[in-house]
Amino acid sequence: MVKINLALQGGGAHGAFTWGVLDRLLEEDDIEIAAITGTSAGALNGAALKSGWLVDGRQGARDNLDWLWAQVARLDDLAVPKWMQAWLPTPGAISKSMELSPIYMLGDTLGRMMSPYAWGPLYENPLEKIVAQFDFGRVCAMEGPKLYVCATNVRDGKVRVFEGTTISTQSILASACLPTLFQAVEVKDPQTGETEAFWDGGYTGNPALFPLFHGGLPDDVVIVNINPMVRDSVPVMPNEIQNRINEISFNSSLLRELRAIEFVQRLITQGAVKDGAMKNMRVHMIADDDLMNDLSVATKMVPVPSVIAELKAAGRRAAGGFLARHKADLGTRQSADLVKMFG
Repeated sequence: MVKINLALQGGGAHGAFTWGVLDRLLEEDDIEIAAITGTSAGALNGAALKSGWLVDGRQGARDNLDWLWAQVARLDDLAVPKWMQAWLPTPGAISKSMELSPIYMLGDTLGRMMSPYAWGPLYENPLEKIVAQFDFGRVCAMEGPKLYVCATNVRDGKVRVFEGTTISTQSILASACLPTLFQAVEVKDPQTGETEAFWDGGYTGNPALFPLFHGGLPDDVVIVNINPMVRDSVPVMPNEIQNRINEISFNSSLLRELRAIEFVQRLITQGAVKDGAMKNMRVHMIADDDLMNDLSVATKMVPVPSVIAELKAAGRRAAGGFLARHKADLGTRQSADLVKMFG
């Protein structure tokens, strides 16, 4: 049995890709998930996996993830009509059509001009009715994979990691709180003990890797990346520019931690630190940048059932390909080339 940690990025409805990855990994009886750190959609996926795991092991985790994304797929009031989806078979085509639709463009423009606080009593966070259905007795349990949920403290701009009994409906909503769409979520800060306002964890940890440095956790971390690191074309349209700004900012915190891990690896290789003095993490990554380059912010923000299904299938394929190439590396050597990444 090989033990791994999972690091799950946020990315709105594109988190369905992570659902597919998890669904495939859970089929491997000889891989045990020891800990999960997640932000936004990654936090939802992690909470659903853990809660289901404590009910019926691997199958319970898969069933609960299925339930989660069935709920998300129903939040599609502005989605492409079902009849139109039949004529737009690829996720990329649907994504582009949504970006160019008058309804989406109007909503996007209003979202940039209006504060979410302007809605007054009409304001509603659509995720709340989903997250509130989680069994937090299981999500916060000591048993099963350890779970870490990342959010950003609005006041001091620092990452906050919720774990154990500090994880709640509000802390998961905080982790997924884009400030242009949602009002800041108030929750008790695990560091200060004060009630603080929080925004999306992607600004400071997408996801945070440092919770996995604890000595009792395995050295292998599998990062599921849903925000493309590289886009070959230069964005020229306003929505494309804003989307790439968000991708860069949401990847920057992860890249900083990966650079620190690569630095520690060099110190250990060079004998500059004593063996065992620092955690020697082995990093693995599962992604599909080609698919994510075809998609846009539209399918992040509006959950289209057909796109969600395609993302799940893509996640399963990506995880299957990773296992075929690198399953033997788990527990023995790193498969991600951090030197090339930062060279």
